[in-house]
Amino acid sequence: MPEYVSYEEFGRNFFEVAVTERRIGAAFSAIAGEEFQVGPIPAGPGGMVKVVAEVRIAEPEITRDVGDLITFTVRLPLAIGLVIDLKLDRLEYDVDGLITLPLTVRCAKPLELRIEVDPPAPRDVFVDVNARNMRGEIIRNLAQVDAEIRRVIAKTVAEEIDKPEVRKARYID
Repeated sequence: MPEYVSYEEFGRNFFEVAVTERRIGAAFSAIAGEEFQVGPIPAGPGGMVKVVAEVRIAEPEITRDVGDLITFTVRLPLAIGLVIDLKLDRLEYDVDGLITLPLTVRCAKPLELRIEVDPPAPRDVFVDVNARNMRGEIIRNLAQVDAEIRRVIAKTVAEEIDKPEVRKARYID
């Protein structure tokens, strides 16, 4: 004899089985492997320094938390090639980055699952800038490059996740 459950319990059980890390990963596969250029952006005193970054988004790492709401944390690893142009000299840096996106999955009428993504803020972007020499380290700090990179990457990723094809993948009818 089967064990019967309420419609509400069935819906919750279905939701927990249907909304998996794999499903969320599929929604974000559209931006994995994406490459974009940031800059040139002015930095430092008077904006005299120009910064250019080549950013590549790697495969997302996804964790799920099942509570009253089903939420996910998506971590997007970034590989960044950074160039600081001082007009007389160009300094190159290798940068590892990580952007963290919190997601919440919700139900909508009539029968739709919606993956809601909070747009990232600069505080959601971690960068580890490796200067190749002491001079590069000093210039990086004077030009306040790290903060500017975090700001621009957060803005660019927010635009990427709002593209029509990514928005469409976040709605499951």
